[in-house]
Amino acid sequence: MTDTTVKKVASASSPTGDNGLVYLASGKRMAMRMWREEAPRQDKPVHKHEYEVLGFCIGGRAELELEGQTVTLEPGDSWLVPADAEHTYRILEPFTCVEATAPPFHVHSRSG
Repeated sequence: MTDTTVKKVASASSPTGDNGLVYLASGKRMAMRMWREEAPRQDKPVHKHEYEVLGFCIGGRAELELEGQTVTLEPGDSWLVPADAEHTYRILEPFTCVEATAPPFHVHSRSG
């Protein structure tokens, strides 16, 4: 039987994490999260994770360093971070973005 349950998540009551992270809807194959007004910073460590990330910038600016490439992210830009790709973000201005991950990260078992 197919799962036909509708899920609605109000971001005002969603679980939160560090640096403005808000956990949004999550399903069996993908999940969403948002960073709301993440403060400028230069010290995010290079990291990688087992899930793919698609992002969309709503406001502010950041630089994404990915496997030796650097791109500036501005309102209206979208990006892809492949699974297992080493990357980091440098937040240049208070940054708001939405990301989708596949397979989904989980609030209690994975970090943002």
